[in-house]
Amino acid sequence: MTTPFTEPWLWDYQERVTRDREMQVIGDWFSVAMSLACDEQRAIVRFERGQVADFVCSPRLDVPCAFGFRGAEPIWERYLAPVPPPLYHNVFAMLMRVPGFVLEGDTLVALQHARALSRAMALLRPVS
Repeated sequence: MTTPFTEPWLWDYQERVTRDREMQVIGDWFSVAMSLACDEQRAIVRFERGQVADFVCSPRLDVPCAFGFRGAEPIWERYLAPVPPPLYHNVFAMLMRVPGFVLEGDTLVALQHARALSRAMALLRPVS
């Protein structure tokens, strides 16, 4: 597996989202930019109608996003595992029970898109 949140990794992610039938059904209103941060590595992924429109690795301050998920490398490794351990199977479970995994920014926007966001985050795993 390539390093998460890098350009090659995000190209693969974009392909998974594009092919995902569930996202095609539930993503119509999912148009938002979000940040994914692992230690010092950060990327912003912009969705339009449930599809990855573009992404920016190592963004500067001039790249807007509504919200983001941040965690240390061991947390992301557990979440991205093909079969994640208990509590690491879903980002909302992690937010409640995994210290160090944080939702930053406009939480209302994130929760307004909870279903599509949950699927988009599940697709971060190469096997979803």
